[in-house]
Amino acid sequence: MATYKEIKGTQIEVLSSDPSNPVEGQVWYNSTSNVLKGLKVLATGSWATGGSINDGRSIMGAAGTGNSTGLIFGGAPPSTANTESYNGTNWTEVNNLNDARHALAGAGIATAALAFGGAPAPAGHAPLTETWNGTNWTAVNNLNTGRSNLAGGGTNTAALGVGGFEPPGSETAKTETWNGTNWTEVNDLNTARAYMSFGGTTTSAIVAGGGPGVKNETEIWNGTNWTETSNLNTARYFVGGTGVSNTDAIAFGGLTPSVTGATEQWSGSSWTEVADLSTARGAMQGSGNSTTAALAAGGENATTSALTATEEWSGTTPTTVTFTDS
Repeated sequence: MATYKEIKGTQIEVLSSDPSNPVEGQVWYNSTSNVLKGLKVLATGSWATGGSINDGRSIMGAAGTGNSTGLIFGGAPPSTANTESYNGTNWTEVNNLNDARHALAGAGIATAALAFGGAPAPAGHAPLTETWNGTNWTAVNNLNTGRSNLAGGGTNTAALGVGGFEPPGSETAKTETWNGTNWTEVNDLNTARAYMSFGGTTTSAIVAGGGPGVKNETEIWNGTNWTETSNLNTARYFVGGTGVSNTDAIAFGGLTPSVTGATEQWSGSSWTEVADLSTARGAMQGSGNSTTAALAAGGENATTSALTATEEWSGTTPTTVTFTDS
């Protein structure tokens, strides 16, 4: 049997504390705790149960970073203005949107967010935009094209709004960017659609899936143009998503048209199936701006259109492990 030195070319280090910046595959002996440790990357991520939202709903907007902070707002049924904030354990009701609506999009973080578009009760395609300062919502300049069931993300000062339904109710390919003051129309998607996932920023983004019908098309945004790329493995609509850029994103849940919990991770060239949601559902809201830590909240399944379940995603992050003789 080959020794560690023969495989790696070095001896196992003896250290008084764990290294601050270990690399994948590095092994060391911690002389303080008297244990053998190493750094590995999990093969796939996993979903874990989080705190339930207070007001069960679907097709709402969301903002947040990671899986320990989040903000959800709006949603249905019925169309609501309710806003809730997540601290990693519990959801707390905070001040409402100025205008009740569902099928809207969100961007930003839990203390500085943007809500845009949506459908006022009982239907419609709103251009409304509001900003959140951690305490209150303030109405600001509208989208150029009112729409519902759009995708979007970014920050409260630099956001992207994509696709959706526009009056009188047809799917659109329109894309708009937000600069903190105004929305500007930019180049369209190649495939007009709604109900799709979103990940990334105003200069590097990805959308996948959608409807009407059941789509698996994926497009990436470089700050100027949308380009068609490799399809999702599981075609679906009402799909959740989050991500860092057009090379690093996840898409989860949705309707095929039957409800699914499938989660896929985007590498920049292809989608790979990873761990499923514990509760299969669609029309939930994802947030996190990350593929290593994210949230999926609310949504609907075959029997309930206003779920309260929250799940926390922990992705393929490097993890220090302790070796044992078992």
